[in-house]
Amino acid sequence: MLSGFKRVLLGRPRDVLDPGVFHKVSLAAFLAWVGLGADGLSSSAYGPEEAFKALGPHGYLAVAMAGAIALTVFIISYAYSRIIEHFPFGGGGYVVATRLLGRTAGVVSGSALIVDYVLTIAISIAAGVDAVFSFLPPAWQGWKLAVAAAAIGVLTLLNLRGVKESVAILAPVFLTFVVTHAILILGTMASRSHEIPSVLREIHVGFAQGLRPPPLGLGLAGMLALFMRAYSLGGGTYTGIEAVSNGLSIMREPKVQTGKRTMLLMAVSLALTASGIMLAYLLVHATPEAGRTMNAVLANQFAGDFRVGSWAVGAQFVLVTLASEACLLFVAAQAGFIDGPRVMANMSTDSWLPHRFAQLSDRLTMQNGVLLMSGAALLALWYTRGAVDRLVVMYSINVFLTFSLTELSMCRFWVRRRKQQRDWRKQIAVHLAGLVLCTTILIVTVYEKFAEGGWLTLVLTAGLIGLCFAIRRHYRSVQANLQRLDAILPALPTHELGTAPSLDPKARTAVLLVGSYEGLGAHCLLSIQRLFPNVFENFVFASVGVIDSATFKNVEEVEEVRAQTQAVLARYVATARALRLAAEWRMTVGTEVVAEGVELCKRIAQAFPHSVFFLGRLVFEEETWVHRILHNETAYQMQRRLQFAGLNAMVLPVRVLRAAA
Repeated sequence: MLSGFKRVLLGRPRDVLDPGVFHKVSLAAFLAWVGLGADGLSSSAYGPEEAFKALGPHGYLAVAMAGAIALTVFIISYAYSRIIEHFPFGGGGYVVATRLLGRTAGVVSGSALIVDYVLTIAISIAAGVDAVFSFLPPAWQGWKLAVAAAAIGVLTLLNLRGVKESVAILAPVFLTFVVTHAILILGTMASRSHEIPSVLREIHVGFAQGLRPPPLGLGLAGMLALFMRAYSLGGGTYTGIEAVSNGLSIMREPKVQTGKRTMLLMAVSLALTASGIMLAYLLVHATPEAGRTMNAVLANQFAGDFRVGSWAVGAQFVLVTLASEACLLFVAAQAGFIDGPRVMANMSTDSWLPHRFAQLSDRLTMQNGVLLMSGAALLALWYTRGAVDRLVVMYSINVFLTFSLTELSMCRFWVRRRKQQRDWRKQIAVHLAGLVLCTTILIVTVYEKFAEGGWLTLVLTAGLIGLCFAIRRHYRSVQANLQRLDAILPALPTHELGTAPSLDPKARTAVLLVGSYEGLGAHCLLSIQRLFPNVFENFVFASVGVIDSATFKNVEEVEEVRAQTQAVLARYVATARALRLAAEWRMTVGTEVVAEGVELCKRIAQAFPHSVFFLGRLVFEEETWVHRILHNETAYQMQRRLQFAGLNAMVLPVRVLRAAA
């Protein structure tokens, strides 16, 4: 019943060998704009607001701020478009920093990205809930956290079903936001066009007064300081730009062209929306109101009183606009659910995080990563009580830490290639500009908001970095310990001597489930002969070719996994036959070792009825819950399932010395 309920919620498993499966799970440029670009576009709901509020009574600076916002969006977007060209398999800031600056910079960037994507989910949901409650009675404010938690639950379920399904369902919401906000911005400018001359005079007078030396004005230095503070505190406007390069692996072929088109769509839409909203605030002289977002204030001033006869058209437009904004913010949380698990998968492949985060579910989603991101986002919401201003600060710091490392990486890349690329100065210019902008925003944000939540982001990121180093050290020490088993490989014969015995299906058969060709598998083979001398006449080597996030790119990659698995099994068979043992191999390909392995064993048992299945498992002298997280319980899970299926299965322990553990 539980299995059936799961199928109803998540859908049937997908076949990785189906040539059409990549079309079913990949995104075209438009859907990628919806799923990934929504993170950038939705930031126009809170980024410009924070910048405008920071200007205070000096709203005349909003004109310059609008230009700075648009310019920054295009600079960062163009820089990331160049990154897409040089790193076409995705991974974004983590991969770029690792390849160009080294592993330490890579793990810093990756850790910052993971915290960033957790906060992407939290802030998107919190801001969306704020937009919803902007047109609800004040007495309902106490339900905000409950609604936010429910929204995260729904998005978690959608993402467990699959990326494309979740994006396609939410596409109409995205389009509604684009249309309503285009009407809001253009309509405000058109309806207030008669006020533009007076607003321009106010701006001129404001600049003239502001440039006066203190105490009559701010002075040039003071005005620049105020502008840079507001510009930096509005840094949330740019926080979704990196999502496209991080999620490149889920885009439709040709990935680079699809990614660049998606980046262009996001850059244009974000620049026009964010800068347009900033100018619209200035035109209507918007001021913050308790319980309402600035966009809600703007929408009400633009259309709140508009009626056609007895029909309150304006109020309906405001409702639809704010509802679409709220829903788009929920859609923007998709970037956290899509890219966060992918960054974790890349890091787990490099042994910075538990290896299980690289695994795919039978729906070809990164289930473990999705669930962890969801849980962490709920904790962030609970800790901040859904306060967007606190989440923006925490969010922006890590975004610009990653941006800065990425731009620094690309600067180093072009410096190294200056002798091969004559136009390297032209290429490096955009990355230098991006580095200066991102570093400035990072430093100012940390300085201004350190005591208001910035310290917590830095502590969490530093803690995650430390955890990553501890995990990697553990994996490397275990691997070094297991290399002692590899010493037996050179002593084993690898060439068949004469004709190997043939297998008798009715004879006793030892089935060894193996991974790569290493001392661990050879140790299990020799242990069986030592523990059960002259008992088994047949030896069958079985393996599951695992398709994980590192190999799930196209059909050719799946076939490569199949070929690699066959080559490993052929080496085991050759070794067994050289020992005068009757041996052959069997294999399958899938995303989940236990389920696929059990089905493979059942098929082997049909061909060899008198089979005993042997699985190797690492055994630590003092095993803790940490070991169970870092080293999954595959052997025991398979043993349990095989025994319930009526098959005989044994687990062969392989000791890991305490010093290595």
